[in-house]
Amino acid sequence: MLAALFMAAAVATAPVQTFVEVPGAPGPLKGTMLAPAEGPKGPVVLILAGSGPTDRDGDNPLGVKGATYRLLAEGLAAQGVTTVRVDKRGMFASGTAASDPNAVTVEDLARDGHDWATKIRSETGAPCVWLLGHSEGSLVALIAAQTPKDICGLVLVAAPGRRLSDVIREQLTANPANAPVLPQAMAALEALEAGKTVDTTGMHPGLLGLFRPAVQGFLIVMFRQEPAKLAAAYKGPVLILQGDTDIQVQVTDANLLAAANPAAKLVILPGVNHILKVSSRDRAATVASYADPSLPLAPGVVDAIAAFVKAQPGTN
Repeated sequence: MLAALFMAAAVATAPVQTFVEVPGAPGPLKGTMLAPAEGPKGPVVLILAGSGPTDRDGDNPLGVKGATYRLLAEGLAAQGVTTVRVDKRGMFASGTAASDPNAVTVEDLARDGHDWATKIRSETGAPCVWLLGHSEGSLVALIAAQTPKDICGLVLVAAPGRRLSDVIREQLTANPANAPVLPQAMAALEALEAGKTVDTTGMHPGLLGLFRPAVQGFLIVMFRQEPAKLAAAYKGPVLILQGDTDIQVQVTDANLLAAANPAAKLVILPGVNHILKVSSRDRAATVASYADPSLPLAPGVVDAIAAFVKAQPGTN
């Protein structure tokens, strides 16, 4: 009898998962909504994925299996916050939404963010939608927020505060093994920043993944975005969340965003890496954590986000 009661309570409090989509040409955008058991009555958060082939759960075929976005969604649902996590245009279940996923720019993804916000409001009745951008997704959120209709505010997680080209320079120079290819890499970055494509004939094979011709149009659009200026221009509520053992985006970036928007709330999480798991700054330890699906989110991550979005008047 007691076991049956416990099971009934567990079912009653389980979050509710539904699949949602935004119709479009050439195909629809698709995602997953996870709402608390009582329904999407509180804040609603749209999770915008980071760079590359990253799916709605936060995984990608390049060795990241941390399920960061799925874990965020589950943790936030337990605190009364509804989330929608989506596959980017041209990728995974949203694959038919673009004939060439490499041609999809951050500006395109920002427009998709607005389409998702409109769809989510119609599905939930929420007055507005929070944009949670992780890594490159934070730039998508910042661009989208320049047209603030339907947007409650921003949660910028592991967010670059500098142009992506400057972040890439730092990442390349931080690894001593890259020394032989740095001249080619720096020349390519400078050309793309100037809006010029790069001839990859004779380029070191190790750089082709970054600078291959198919993605150069994407990079040209990306490199002209200035996150700090975008943050300064946005007047709604902003949470900046950064782990201090992140080897991809630095605390310096979070500080730059906070300086650009002094009204923003800045939270630095000690011992937290780029995918919001506990690890040191050791590169091998970080890579190992990326590939370990059993690791939970670091303590404090979900609490900081839930507390912020629930505290903002008029957005729930």
